[in-house]
Amino acid sequence: MNLAHIIDPHPADKVAIISRGRPTTYGTLRDQVAHVRGGLAKLGVGKGDRVVLLCSNGRYFVDLYLAALGLGAVTVPLNPASPAPEIEREVRTVGAKVVVVEPLAAHAWAQIDRVHLPTVEHVVATETGTVPGADSAFDDLLGTEQVAAIEVDDDDLAALIFTSGTAGSPRAAMLSHGNLMANLEQGRSTDGINEHDVVFGVLPVFHIFGLNVVLGLTLARGATVVLVQRFDPFTALETITERGITVIPGAPPLWLAFSHFDDAPADSFATVRLALTGAAKMPEEATRHLQQRFGLILREGYGLTEASPVVTSSAGLTPKVGSVGKVLAGMQVRLVDENGDDALEGDSGEIWVKGPNVFKGYLDEPEATARVLTADGWLRTGDIAVVDDDGYLYLVDRAKDLVIVSGFNVYPAEVEEVLMEHPDVLEVGVVGVPHPHTGEAVKAFVVLKPGATAHEDTLVSWCLDNLARYKCPAKILFVDQLPRNLSGKLLRRSLV
Repeated sequence: MNLAHIIDPHPADKVAIISRGRPTTYGTLRDQVAHVRGGLAKLGVGKGDRVVLLCSNGRYFVDLYLAALGLGAVTVPLNPASPAPEIEREVRTVGAKVVVVEPLAAHAWAQIDRVHLPTVEHVVATETGTVPGADSAFDDLLGTEQVAAIEVDDDDLAALIFTSGTAGSPRAAMLSHGNLMANLEQGRSTDGINEHDVVFGVLPVFHIFGLNVVLGLTLARGATVVLVQRFDPFTALETITERGITVIPGAPPLWLAFSHFDDAPADSFATVRLALTGAAKMPEEATRHLQQRFGLILREGYGLTEASPVVTSSAGLTPKVGSVGKVLAGMQVRLVDENGDDALEGDSGEIWVKGPNVFKGYLDEPEATARVLTADGWLRTGDIAVVDDDGYLYLVDRAKDLVIVSGFNVYPAEVEEVLMEHPDVLEVGVVGVPHPHTGEAVKAFVVLKPGATAHEDTLVSWCLDNLARYKCPAKILFVDQLPRNLSGKLLRRSLV
């Protein structure tokens, strides 16, 4: 088996992807991937090697992702908009052999001293001449002889995805070919994407849902995905109409933007048969508004990187507002109380997941892995839910202190660590606060060192230099002290 085979069975003349207005058929895609596979092999990429993709939604990513999988290499999709320190840290963590850089990431990459990345042997630019220090370009890979995909075992790693989901600051979750393929198969239990669909691909492919659902599930079903690099409601509605979009997966901020778009015609989503959301709780009022105004029935689901990612879905069901649907076939879910026992009927409990889709653990983090994976294979999500008599799941709380900004996980510890590195900062506490457009925003409470004079703008700029933009505080308040308990632990709930 090999996850790269998902594109093999489909008609050669069927359109697989549309990127920058350019359609690519499954036949052409298979041909391109085989050439790129040969190009990566010529660079010495083989089974188990790490290939970092600093690429956004587009054909470069698709070709490289499938080509690396076909060689048995491990793909590491990273946010190309991240600042240099974050990229450097993640590339070093995974021990990358090859790094592919698109123009969006070129400036950040130019700031990184390759001396700090001793494992990196090759840097590939997606577009010739755009990345200082690159020793080859995508066209060089595409111009080599074709190489066939190899067979791998279910447990062989396919991807490393950085997540802060259940275990604190970002760690690389290890997802195998079997994990990702299992979730694609589990998705067959829903009335989800089929071969006739045209999918709106705006969710980023460096995020697990964008990677294994928007891209992976679409290609596995033989459907078409329209890859979109940036979202704004006006151009999105144009694309939906022009391309006859039938499926839109989106985090709540996307749907909130549509719900606030007063100039949108009532028939804007006439071609859409499936509107999906997840990653954060969708405001119920907005859900009702979308249905009343556009006739859209929004279907919520639930998942996490460590589960590859989908655990529940409302696709194919009669949706219930506020519910994330039912558990997919092919996996087990328990609601567990504080004593480790199954919660009583009607009571809330922590969601535990077990199945072939559950990840292998965090790279080089055995203690963090042990905190979320039980000895008998249950994934402790940290998310709290209740289930109704019909088997519908409702989330009532979530993993510890996690903040979700526009569908992306932000762990306060990571932001606090960056702020603490500023010479004027003595203490810091970070929380999430409600935000009308992004669901939540990051807010920091800072205690300065005696005599320090740092301003809010100074610290926000510091964060922007060291963290992805969505992780940076939208507001910083300066306080004399932080609330702590008798043992000195920060009381986040007291930060208001």
